[in-house]
Amino acid sequence: MNEHAGQSAFDPSLLIDVAGEYLFDSAPTLTQREVADRAGMDLDLANSLWRYLGFPEVEDDRVAFTGADVEALRVTKRLIDLGVLEEDRLPQFVRSLGRTFARLADWQTRLLLGVLQTAEDGEQPPLDVLAEVIPMVEEVQGYVWRRHLLATASRIALRDVRSETERQLVVGFVDIVGYTSRSRQMSPRALGAMVEWFERVVTELVVQHGGQVIKTIGDEALFTVDDPTEGALLALELVERAEADEQFPDVRVGLAHGPVLARLGDVFGSTVNIAARLTSVARPARVLVDADLAELLDHEEFRLRRTRRVSVKGYEHLEPWSLKRQRER
Repeated sequence: MNEHAGQSAFDPSLLIDVAGEYLFDSAPTLTQREVADRAGMDLDLANSLWRYLGFPEVEDDRVAFTGADVEALRVTKRLIDLGVLEEDRLPQFVRSLGRTFARLADWQTRLLLGVLQTAEDGEQPPLDVLAEVIPMVEEVQGYVWRRHLLATASRIALRDVRSETERQLVVGFVDIVGYTSRSRQMSPRALGAMVEWFERVVTELVVQHGGQVIKTIGDEALFTVDDPTEGALLALELVERAEADEQFPDVRVGLAHGPVLARLGDVFGSTVNIAARLTSVARPARVLVDADLAELLDHEEFRLRRTRRVSVKGYEHLEPWSLKRQRER
């Protein structure tokens, strides 16, 4: 019997060795206090930043850090000194980075391990392959970040904005209908494929209509659009997609228009809450919009019908409007 039967062909510990060798300049030689002292930063602040990133606390005398940690603190301190990072907003900024990169690292590591576990008969893949792949991923990641930075700068170039600003936007939620019951009947692979296709299609359609996907949460996506008409057309295309695309699940959409606080890549405010509540009461393959958005849309282009007021969390008399395409004449 093959001694490797039922075992992974690739030993994940090798990924730790190779990643550690590439990602950091040397083996750990410093304690927390030594890192903070060399970076010229208060130890309590340095420890707080570490926790904000989502890492567990390290004993004071434990040697667990390298020169890369010193340089990261130096850069952070310089950003604070320049006024780019205000101290009262620093926790939110660092937590946002930590959450974003934690999710990205989890996905990338699982993907990499899945590819590397293809070696036959327990044979380990060449370590130089790992050493080549890691910097390649980092290079592509940096390219994508720069492209998004340019695209975002282009969108807001004509606006008077700061790190936090309130704007008038269309906010939308698109939700997979019956996700909980469907997930119980699907294999993990089939469920993953459905969610992946859902996120892909939603992202493509949102971008086509000049919008931005703020985040996806399993069976739901949150997006914003500047133009009310484009937001309405996007919502209709989303609910209609299932008819022409067998892979795309039935969805429902809620839209609201009004002031939105944009902060650290997310959006907040009553407009976001109303869009979420409208989505929760929308019927499958239907779009509900709030009264403010209904007033802005061209009734010659869209069929808008006021529906019965509903009582939802935070709003006792929410007034939904049903949105459909105008019949051809």
